[in-house]
Amino acid sequence: MPVPRPAVAREDGRVDLIGLSREQLRAVLADAGLEPKQAKLRAKQIWHWIYNRGATDFAAMTDIAKAQHPWLAERFVIGRPEIVEAQVSTDGTRKWLLRSADGQDYEMVFIPDADRGTLCVSSQVGCTLNCRFCHTGTMRLVRNLTAGEIVSQVMLARDALGEWPSQPEGRMLTNIVMMGMGEPLYNFDNVRDGLAIVMDGDGLALSKRRITLSTSGVVPMMARAGEEIGVNLAVSLHAITKDVRDEIVPLNRKYGIEELLQACADYPGANNARRITFEYVMLKDKNDSDADARELVRLLKKYKLPAKVNLIPFNPWPGAPYECSTPERIRAFSNIVFEAGISAPVRTPRGRDIDAACGQLKTAAEKKSRAQMDREAEEKLAALG
Repeated sequence: MPVPRPAVAREDGRVDLIGLSREQLRAVLADAGLEPKQAKLRAKQIWHWIYNRGATDFAAMTDIAKAQHPWLAERFVIGRPEIVEAQVSTDGTRKWLLRSADGQDYEMVFIPDADRGTLCVSSQVGCTLNCRFCHTGTMRLVRNLTAGEIVSQVMLARDALGEWPSQPEGRMLTNIVMMGMGEPLYNFDNVRDGLAIVMDGDGLALSKRRITLSTSGVVPMMARAGEEIGVNLAVSLHAITKDVRDEIVPLNRKYGIEELLQACADYPGANNARRITFEYVMLKDKNDSDADARELVRLLKKYKLPAKVNLIPFNPWPGAPYECSTPERIRAFSNIVFEAGISAPVRTPRGRDIDAACGQLKTAAEKKSRAQMDREAEEKLAALG
């Protein structure tokens, strides 16, 4: 597996406070020279201003002495990623292309519905899994996102939606899914620490029942995810035979279907009230037969899994090696699973026109750079005559 390179420190030398735990926040203030009691008090005040009020400037923190604002601003920053591009789909879906302080690009997506609003959060720049149906999977892995970069996606969405000060009622952003770029369980510590702030009652205060972490099946980390993070689990299953899953989800060669389903059966907190979601992308003549549907049912019942199956029409992208199953085939597959007593809704594709749908996330910057390289190559050839 490619090893992600570490995030680069800020050029200005300041410490970004986003993503630090309360204790880490207190510690950096003390290290900068505040006395222990003052560091503890300031940490509590700054935490409130950052996560409840959405402040990005120390000058806005009215309960901290004005004389201390320049001292804080000189040493610290309350970061947000740079917005390179913001797009809005015809169906209301929003996609942001973001850039980190060290110039790395990644994406996040907000999907509004009548009764909820879901933010799809990225955990890595690029991806290492190479799932063949997924456009994001064709990117190389650059690095893990930090806890702060994970939290700041949520905060940036709150900025855009005007949802400060933080309050539990009347939010547009009600749910989070760790289903953006990357495999969350290959960035476990940062995902855990970032989500701890998102779930903190004095932080962003989003219930763990409104957060879903999606994995392609990093079996050794699944129990830890249940114990240390405790959010809802989604599994990118997509096939029920070894040969097909080996092809479309190469991680299956390391952790097979039976091993994966046993890890799901053992996942802490899974029950009928908190079902495990199995994501299943519908690929024409690949994984969409009646026999596939019946085998899916058999496996879920064999492991006595409290399950819901999300059937996802394949979202095409240039050069994709697959086609989407027909609506009739998807409906027939869904009916077989439903008739066995397992929920199998068909996910409505959202944001296709801005490449924001499931499996389509791949930064515009990378597309642009490749196009630019092609153009430069053509220009060199032309110059050579």
